[in-house]
Amino acid sequence: MAIVFVAVAVAAAALAGCTSDPEAAAPTPGEAVASCAPDQMPEPIPATTSTTADDAAATTVRLLVTDSFAVSDATFAGFTKETGITVEVVPSDDAGTMVSQAILTAGQPVADVLYGIDTTFLCRGTRAGLFVPYESPALTEVPAEYQLDPDHLATPVDVGDVCLNYRKDAFGDDPPTTLDDLKDPAYRDAFVTEDPESSSPGLAFLLATVAAYGPDRWEDYWKDLRANGVKVDPGWTEAYEGSFGSGADGADRSIVTSYATSPVADVVYADPPRDDPAIGVVADSCFRQVEFAGILRGTEHPDAAARLIDFLLSPTFQDDIPLNMFVEPVSDRATLPAVFEANRTPIDHPLTLTPAEIEAGRDRWTERWTEIVVR
Repeated sequence: MAIVFVAVAVAAAALAGCTSDPEAAAPTPGEAVASCAPDQMPEPIPATTSTTADDAAATTVRLLVTDSFAVSDATFAGFTKETGITVEVVPSDDAGTMVSQAILTAGQPVADVLYGIDTTFLCRGTRAGLFVPYESPALTEVPAEYQLDPDHLATPVDVGDVCLNYRKDAFGDDPPTTLDDLKDPAYRDAFVTEDPESSSPGLAFLLATVAAYGPDRWEDYWKDLRANGVKVDPGWTEAYEGSFGSGADGADRSIVTSYATSPVADVVYADPPRDDPAIGVVADSCFRQVEFAGILRGTEHPDAAARLIDFLLSPTFQDDIPLNMFVEPVSDRATLPAVFEANRTPIDHPLTLTPAEIEAGRDRWTERWTEIVVR
């Protein structure tokens, strides 16, 4: 969910072969799956283990992450100094691919903790038995709205909102303010988005339209967008940095699917420096994605893994999130950097679907989207 291109097409293909009944994995759009819990729930790791176990020290714990993961160099050094546990970061690809590969090795994991599974794939991962339950004591400092897994198989760590972004200089005092605006002839050939079969923000925007218009009207919305000249790029990099030109004057497109925090990155990386972002956010268009971490079933270091989960919710790690991954920390104890606070767009009423609803409809929604927009 950091501002990078994230592909999910490989995950969809790989996971199709991992499910004994493909129709059970993707019921009728809008029909929630019965449960996101695995058929057999593993024994939970006691919360006290993470703070009292001496045998967790002098252990190396492997943390499997997506390609959007980024932290300051000294972040894990402090954890090691405090606990004696060394963290080895194991990079993967995008979130969908990481989850599909983890499912293939469920019970015999290549790491101890997985970080980066988000709302769109959470139910698929938990139903497949990837994780061991663990309820961190630090969850008392995390708002209930982010705690989407009642079984505590996965722990929320950060949250981001995928939103329409627009170039301020292209619209002056009359920018787009709603999803419906994109159908207006005044915005013909202005909008570029990402393919939901190969991009995390592209998938999130598709889900935003499903949430906003419902199972009976979202298809008509995309038909209208196609008629109004929507452009589809493979991923975020091609759309945001290419067609949208990172908000530069003269770019091919002036509206793009990106993040509520794009203005923060626009200011942080501006050359020459500036205090005001050149990019605006359509707050009513945003779909919320929560990212989670979970202890992988079969880990040989459950105690150390639990302590790492606790650390991911600590102020040390939470404070490091905003200017490295450009998403919001979930802990109430976190402190936002001044430049992040000044340029973020608060999203008070995001569009949402439950992980179960997404699991029920995702594959068919993307297939139908392809039929409408691409073919």
